[in-house]
Amino acid sequence: LPLVSSADDHARCEGAVKGWADSAGEGDNGGDKLNLKDLLFFLHIPRTGGRTYFHCFLKKLYTNAQECPRSYDKLRFDPSHPDCTLVVSHDDYSLTSKLPRERTSVVTILRNPVDRVFSTYEFSVEVAARFLVHPNLTSAKTMTSRVLTKSRAVSTLDIWPWKYLVPWMREDLFSRRDARGNDSVPSSKKINAYDVEDMVMPLHQYINDPVAHEIIHNGATFQITGLTNNSYFDGAHEVRHCVRKHPDLGRFVLQVAKNRLDRMLYVGLTEDHEESARLFAHMVGAQVLSQSGALKLDVQEDQPSGTDSHSSMLDPEDEETNEHMNSTHGWKNNEALNTTEDDHGKGNMTVGKLMETYEGCIAKLRKSQSSRRRISLKKVAEANFTKATRRHVPEAILNQIISLNSLDMELYEHAKKIFKQEHLMLKGQHPMVVQQKQSADQIVRSSSYEGQHPMVVQHKQLTDQKVWSSSSNYSSLNDMLSLQPFIPKFRDSGHPV
Repeated sequence: LPLVSSADDHARCEGAVKGWADSAGEGDNGGDKLNLKDLLFFLHIPRTGGRTYFHCFLKKLYTNAQECPRSYDKLRFDPSHPDCTLVVSHDDYSLTSKLPRERTSVVTILRNPVDRVFSTYEFSVEVAARFLVHPNLTSAKTMTSRVLTKSRAVSTLDIWPWKYLVPWMREDLFSRRDARGNDSVPSSKKINAYDVEDMVMPLHQYINDPVAHEIIHNGATFQITGLTNNSYFDGAHEVRHCVRKHPDLGRFVLQVAKNRLDRMLYVGLTEDHEESARLFAHMVGAQVLSQSGALKLDVQEDQPSGTDSHSSMLDPEDEETNEHMNSTHGWKNNEALNTTEDDHGKGNMTVGKLMETYEGCIAKLRKSQSSRRRISLKKVAEANFTKATRRHVPEAILNQIISLNSLDMELYEHAKKIFKQEHLMLKGQHPMVVQQKQSADQIVRSSSYEGQHPMVVQHKQLTDQKVWSSSSNYSSLNDMLSLQPFIPKFRDSGHPV
């Protein structure tokens, strides 16, 4: 076969990437981004705190019946006529090609790419280390298969990207243990927990492995553009390969990712979790409650509900883990993820109570995850991953992570700009909000409910009409804006997990 010159290959790749970018732009509808549509798709980028939002927000807002069936290997509901109203998935944006886009709102959370790479590495080691209770890799695989068959639980090994990252790390851990010749934890004076090569694949080796290049680096950009190795788009591999081979072509992919973030209903930041939670409660939570008819109009400060509600379903990332640890450690299922009593559907939830519930839920969730991590890492005790130990990682490795994730770095900066705009929207200072708020005020002044609180007016109008119009700018904006003064101050409780 004749050799293809570098210039010819670049030209071919440029055509493929630009062609995809043009078609991707055509498929994205604009519309009113402020209003929640019929279907909410929470695009969960791994290690951004999405698990916390699922358990501590979405499970309080939606009933189990409203949540679309989990679709890890294939779609398990009719996407053209979904009876459900919530999709939570690690699937990339290409899933929207299967959904009614004009009736779908998308939300997501982004995280500083360097921290996300650290967290991905740490979680890969943590989950894989749970299998070290077995004498060898074969035994671990056999026992896991038996447990999953018996419990019918969804395994971490079924979920992207962990279905690739955990087996890879698990095999490496057993290989290093076998090379040591025993199961003892060696004593070492090393202070860099990310370079304990006799026990765990060092971070510098992890980030340079082809698996990391395929799945981890620039993962947020590829997930938001629908170009992961889990994509529904047949040409995803070619576009992804071309961008990695010719980095200058990444600008086309990055622009598509930015445009999609611009059109999302909500974009949160892991690092600014307190304000992100508040924005989510107002921009998304208030509209979900309004649409469900569960929004209680109370102009006094909301009081705690008295009981903290928890998810009725385990997060799939933890289900296999809990089942496995039950069989090896005698644990009960994660207490923080079990339901006692849910507020959703009872008509007594407010945005204020939603925030109170979130605060209590996240504290318990963190406590349980901290305990689980401590037990999981017992067999690799020197891999003591903390924020403090991250500081011992050489600067050269940090710079390499930044370089390998250049698209994600720029996308994260764009997300921060969107986040700032969302903050202005909540405060009513964004030009778009000011204009629409003025229009809403005019509607109120001309109505028969003149002089009453805008949200009470809205509620009475909805009651009279017995109908909800999801396209009404007035409805969603007043849900976001008029509740703001009555929200109790949300106390800082650390970063989401």
